[in-house]
Amino acid sequence: MSQPEPISLLLQRTVEVPFQTYKRSQAALARHRLYPLTVFYTFYAILVSTIAFSTTHTWTAVAFFSAGCATWTLVEYLFHRYVLHGRFPPGKGIVRRFLHERLDPLHWDHHRRPFDGSHISGELKDILPLFFVAAPVSFLFPVYTAPVVLAGVVQSYVSEEWLHYALHFSNSRFPLFRRMKKYHLYHHNPRGIEKGFGITTRLWDGVFDTRFPEAVRRSLSKN
Repeated sequence: MSQPEPISLLLQRTVEVPFQTYKRSQAALARHRLYPLTVFYTFYAILVSTIAFSTTHTWTAVAFFSAGCATWTLVEYLFHRYVLHGRFPPGKGIVRRFLHERLDPLHWDHHRRPFDGSHISGELKDILPLFFVAAPVSFLFPVYTAPVVLAGVVQSYVSEEWLHYALHFSNSRFPLFRRMKKYHLYHHNPRGIEKGFGITTRLWDGVFDTRFPEAVRRSLSKN
């Protein structure tokens, strides 16, 4: 599979419309993909959290919700590294064919066209089957435990999707955001594509030794 083109070449390429016009249109496309996902999972998280926090176990619910948010950062890292950046060679059988045809192109198109709104953000249907299994199972436990963990996970998923959108389309001058944006866009560079898998946090890149080299990190940390 071919390596994605550097950002600089993508920006320099001659297109039929000015790049900023193209970028605005793709930002709007990405936002519209995110709206259903945001409404559905945020409504679920608010509903479950409201019920959990209204019990006599408020602080337990807060702890479990926080655990759900932390859990998402690890899921995000592992999924990005091993699934989205995975290689699934073709082969016989339904499973191998599904992995190759559905998962192989899932993320590489985003790296080839990092400002294509069709590949920036997820859609409601992406994890909906898994959610419809996890949600009923979670209610086998008290509402202030497993259900509120799932609420934290899905709300963090929504937040991560909007953050990823912003990293590609926003020009905020907030120092932390600017560093996060440079870190993520370096991951889109061929020199950084095999490292820097964390989006919401760099913690797991440090734990699993996939940080960018120290010289690169120092350069990216400058505002």
